Amino acid sequence: MRDASPAKTYALHIGVIALLFALNFILPDYHQGLFARIMALAVFAMGYNLLFGYVGLLSLGHAMFFSAGLYGAGLTVYHLGWGVPEAFVAGVACGALLALIIGLLALRTSGVAFMIVTMMFAQVFYLLILYFAAWTGGDQGLVIQQASRVISIGGASLDLTNSTVRYMSALVLFSVVLLVTLAIVRSRFGRVLVAIRENEERTRMLGYDTVANKLAAVVASGAVCAASGAAYALLFGYVGSSFAGVQYSILPLLWVLLGGAATTLGPLFGTLFMYYVTDITSGFTSAYLLIVGVALILLVLFFPKGILGSIRERWLGWLP
Repeated sequence: MRDASPAKTYALHIGVIALLFALNFILPDYHQGLFARIMALAVFAMGYNLLFGYVGLLSLGHAMFFSAGLYGAGLTVYHLGWGVPEAFVAGVACGALLALIIGLLALRTSGVAFMIVTMMFAQVFYLLILYFAAWTGGDQGLVIQQASRVISIGGASLDLTNSTVRYMSALVLFSVVLLVTLAIVRSRFGRVLVAIRENEERTRMLGYDTVANKLAAVVASGAVCAASGAAYALLFGYVGSSFAGVQYSILPLLWVLLGGAATTLGPLFGTLFMYYVTDITSGFTSAYLLIVGVALILLVLFFPKGILGSIRERWLGWLP
């Protein structure tokens, strides 16, 4: 990757944010709601990409970090009556703390063992949600009432059930995480993570504490995924155990691979592509998964490093 000037790189990302902002005034109601969901889940993919794309650690347990944020925010609102800002912070804190604990244990392994260990921790987390059904709602989940999803700022109130407020809230979260992620990957810390991905032994010989850096990456990744989960609960008013299933750990991996691993904007493009291919094809046939599968195969054949990853390799080497 050829390094671009910071001004050029940040201009690209701010341009994407500006485009998403403009779409709020252009898109019809259905697509406005879909884009709000895509932006919230793209944050989940960005958190996953931070660990998988830049450190090279394949995890099948990130659904538990997303769900930690989901339940951390949802349960505090539902059972304790907390406000939206406090619940969001609680959700992010739950995800970061869980990531720290899991990271300390899982990083004793590597490779396939790391993937299996994270998957098993995620399954335990899923079973705990079902076991404490009296609090979590079990399989049925919990619906957060509209009155609990209002933010009071001074004398004004922002209702997260309002489509425009929800879209703009998702955009704010997406924008902050995108710019923070860009700052991380362009920092010395980000360069060390890439060095660990390329050759961990050599990085260790250069004097870097690779375990500490990987643990920091796990915690950062978990916190971002938890922020996505907390936002999802508060924006869409539902907390459910299905979000903690193993398949919800595979989805961000798929989104990152489609958009381009180790690209800052790749998770957004991958999530957008997957959602719209599924949405469009499901409107024509019940066998939409077959069409989605064919589309994914074609994408992998012609864009083996994902959409932005292949564009960077072939034409725009400066893309971050």
